[in-house]
This record gives sequence, C-alpha cells and structure tokens, in this order.
Amino acid sequence: MHSPTAPLSLPRLARHLRSLPPSLGPVRLVAVDGHAGSGKSTFAGRLAAELGGAPALHLDDIATHEELFTWTGRLMEEVVEPLGRGEPAVYRPYDWRTRRFGPPRALPPADVVLIEGVGAGRRVLRPCLARLMWMRMPREQAWARGRERDGEEQRAFWDGWVDAEARHFAEDPSEPYADLVVRQVREGYEVLPGRAAGTAG
Repeated sequence: MHSPTAPLSLPRLARHLRSLPPSLGPVRLVAVDGHAGSGKSTFAGRLAAELGGAPALHLDDIATHEELFTWTGRLMEEVVEPLGRGEPAVYRPYDWRTRRFGPPRALPPADVVLIEGVGAGRRVLRPCLARLMWMRMPREQAWARGRERDGEEQRAFWDGWVDAEARHFAEDPSEPYADLVVRQVREGYEVLPGRAAGTAG
C-alpha cells in the first residue's frame, strides 16, 4: 500500500479503503478507535466526506449511561448482523442528556461503512473489520480535551468515564491490533502503519 514510513493523505487512504475486499457481507467495515477526546469523530467525518459521504456509526449513539462498554450484543444484533446480510441496519441513538433512546435511524450497507468510538476495535468486532485505525494521542491529553469540550455539566460523568475506559482498554486493548495509526498534525492528519501493519499491505 505504501512504504513503512510514508504517511497517507486522506485521498490516498480513501482509495485504499475502497480497494479492500469486503469484510462484512458486501461492506468494508472500517473502525476508528482511540481514547475519548482524541478526535475520532472529527477525523471520521472528514474521512466519510473523502469517501463521498460514507455512512458512519458513532458509538456514542450505541452506548448508554448504564452500558458504557457492555453494548456488544445490541450492536451485533442491530447493526453488524444486518450489514453482514447486505441489509440496512436500524438502531435507536441514545440521548446522553435525556437518558433515552431516540427514534430509529438507518445505516445502509454501503461499500465502506465507518464505525467510530471508544471500543470500535474490540476483539469481537475485529473479525468483521476491513481496517482498524487508532487515533494516537496520550490518554491524559485526550481526556483533558474531552472534559473541556463537554464542560462542567458533564464533569461527574467524566469522573466515572475515565476509570471505565481505563478498565476497558486494560481488558480489551485495540491499539496493538491497529492496521493504521492516525495523528492530528498542524494541517490535517498523518496516517501511518500501526502495529498490525504486517497484515495491512
């Protein structure tokens, strides 16, 4: 795909993802994982645009206050299994302020579908992925950015989240299995091979 040290631009990354064989039925499912506050949503949005409007699932819509990381069964049933059959996935996004699920939302089985959020590279999902990308940012820096973004209103939530995320990655790490590592730079992003790059060529 590229030399071991040469970074990928977003256009080249998009072309690479389109060239991969499907990983879930007709879909190339691509995950963007990393610490909360590391910029996953913004990067996924820019990548989706580069892919011509690729559908993107945000795990913030799947997780809940009661299920910060124990949402695997619901994700598989509502999203992964239908996409694997070439059918639209239908899920109900969770509202973190009202603590309720919203109206149903569809996710079409496009050529490339992005899934972004903490835990997108968990072990049960990895066999379904065409590529796993990791947003490289130290967790303390990412968490500080997340706290600043969400403000005082979410302070108590963040106090609990930090411990929950640390436990999750201790039990089910994603970074060692990342095909690509994404780092935000002054102008855009730098995309380099991850630890699992030996299988990404």
